[in-house]
Amino acid sequence: MSSRGQDAALLGVCDGELDSGRHRTSYLTNKVGGEPDWPDWPRPESPCCGRCGGAAALLLQVYCPLAASRYHRTLHVFACPSSACSGRPEAWTALRCQGLEAPGAPGGPGGPSPPRQEATDWCDSAEDWGEEEEEEEPGRTGGGEEIQVQDGTEGGLLRLSSANKEKAPVCETDVSRQLQDLSLTPLKDVPTFRPFFISVAEESDFCGEDKVLDHAQQLLKDYERREGRVAGGLEEEEEGGGGGEKYEKSKARHGDAVFSRFMKTVSLCPQQILRYCRGGSPVFVTKPPSSMEQVVPRCSRCGGSRTFELQLMPALVGLLQRTDGSAQAELEFSTVLVYTCTDSCWTEGAHTPLEEFCFVQADPDQQLFK
Repeated sequence: MSSRGQDAALLGVCDGELDSGRHRTSYLTNKVGGEPDWPDWPRPESPCCGRCGGAAALLLQVYCPLAASRYHRTLHVFACPSSACSGRPEAWTALRCQGLEAPGAPGGPGGPSPPRQEATDWCDSAEDWGEEEEEEEPGRTGGGEEIQVQDGTEGGLLRLSSANKEKAPVCETDVSRQLQDLSLTPLKDVPTFRPFFISVAEESDFCGEDKVLDHAQQLLKDYERREGRVAGGLEEEEEGGGGGEKYEKSKARHGDAVFSRFMKTVSLCPQQILRYCRGGSPVFVTKPPSSMEQVVPRCSRCGGSRTFELQLMPALVGLLQRTDGSAQAELEFSTVLVYTCTDSCWTEGAHTPLEEFCFVQADPDQQLFK
């Protein structure tokens, strides 16, 4: 997943359940839930909640290589499934991992250069995720599976045949200085959410499609009209001597133009669970701090600045179902913004993911009950 230009957003939507018995995934796969896929490393342990210390679950895995980079690049977003931690920023963790293509493979050192494809081509084939495993035919040797690989150029996608590989064994790894403050937990104790593939389309594809927008736009208008009347009623009662603090109309409607813009953005595609726009502008639910540069910390590895890359959208909440038969997750949020190192710094040969920054905005209605 890689947007072609600033503010040219890509939207991710649910594209069918991921059956681990039929589909093989890798760190090149875009998905919700399941277990995280890593490059060919000793497998890292999963992060813990910074508030309660419980195991965090994978919410999202996004393959997002950068243009002109020789690295594959994947982001993993984890969150604590406990209701007590819902909406708390310390309950969220975003990890970035990168890796070079294997020597001799297409796009890798010594291998042939794959054909370059544009982001639109990537989106056209985004519905084809994973391959069903097939039994090896008698007499067939060196059997391999056909998998999708994105080539490290912006939006590139190619197909290749590779031999079946076993999962990297779980083993303990040393935590680098970049992750010295990140609490880890053994893999066996990690909760998982029901996995789904993610399909991708350009946000601009939804603009101007009246059939898609009419219902959502009408809901938005009804909401604004209803909230406006409530606000007006409060003011009239206060002016009549009811006493108490006087509320502004914009306050009663959460917002301001900030909330209205968020609703309009969601209305373009109500099913969107992910909005990707590296280097572009995020869409806030409530008014953000006056200076996000002071809120977003600098990269812990290189000390450089971080830039907005993607955000989780409200529709994702409804997809989060536990796979262990326990109660459904009570994770609630309006949006979660992920900021990553602007230079996407990386040490060649490193086998430890780097932690990035999550900015969490809860449902604005929750503020009315505090």
